[in-house]
Amino acid sequence: MKQIGITGTGSYLPSKVVKNQDFQTRDFLNSDGSSINQENSIIIEKFKAITGIGERRYVEDTLNTSDIAFLAAEKAIADADIDKESLDYIIFAHNFGDVAHGQSQGDTLPSLATRVKHHLRIKNPKCVAYDLLFGCPGWIEGVIQANAFIKSGMAKRCLVIGAETLSRIVDPNDRDSMIYSDGAGATIVAETEEQGQILAHASATYAHDEAYFLYYGKSYNSDSPEDTKFIKMYGRKIYEFALNHVPQAMKDCVDESGTDISEIKKIFIHQANEKMDEAIVKRFFQLYDMEVPKDIMPMNIGKLGNSSVATIPTLLDMVRKGKLENHQIQRGDVIIFASVGAGMNVNAIVYKV
Repeated sequence: MKQIGITGTGSYLPSKVVKNQDFQTRDFLNSDGSSINQENSIIIEKFKAITGIGERRYVEDTLNTSDIAFLAAEKAIADADIDKESLDYIIFAHNFGDVAHGQSQGDTLPSLATRVKHHLRIKNPKCVAYDLLFGCPGWIEGVIQANAFIKSGMAKRCLVIGAETLSRIVDPNDRDSMIYSDGAGATIVAETEEQGQILAHASATYAHDEAYFLYYGKSYNSDSPEDTKFIKMYGRKIYEFALNHVPQAMKDCVDESGTDISEIKKIFIHQANEKMDEAIVKRFFQLYDMEVPKDIMPMNIGKLGNSSVATIPTLLDMVRKGKLENHQIQRGDVIIFASVGAGMNVNAIVYKV
């Protein structure tokens, strides 16, 4: 049986830091357009207490989602020490395409994966490039697809990217705009004899009642143009959905892998909301009648915000390269990747480093 693992990682974190106090002058509104009867300082304080976010990164005006994905991909290819021409697939997970600075319309023609291949100057036509829209769990789903390609003999090496520039599609009058950020993470998934192994994976889509928990909608400001849409969400519904479905998906994946829960060293969970992530992990361990182990969950949301599909690959890159205090992974460690997002989609991977 082929052993398939992550042999290289890279990330791009924008240099522009936006702190919570930078939102002090925002005119935040309720969903019906009415004014919020609170000072912005109180709104921001409550936001920080719930999400854990103190600052976030926004991409430079001259760069777009495909540009920062290319920069992360270059690092991943170098880290894996491979010839870029040997890539069989480029799988690019995103949700909104390239949204140029000052614009709100996404551009996906050609695909962002094609743009990354072009930027990398890959000549090999058999390197297939395509985009994957799967909400925040998109990078994990891309790794699952790469695993399937390699296991079936269709590929030996795949570049899997998660990137987003959410700062360009947020409603400035919506408090939720403070959650979102920009970033890119890339990984090489390949057949390997010694660098990691995917032990099990699970995915699910809940679309009967849950399809529009995240959606594209108009601004809360009635003076905003009607044809301009922004990312919107029903936060409470998403929170409850995540707690009801993600822990069990993680457990199912662990059980399928044959791994004992005591072997899990780290959980790399989508950096959506600090309180929600903590509650998911707590409920996961409760399924095993256990307390949450110390330092089990690396977190970077406090400094980087929620960059959607980019959160896990950027977090993984930081931990692998010793850039997150108190968190390391060693050869042989068993870890979990888990995510939840638009769809509503849930997925997880149990991975041996």
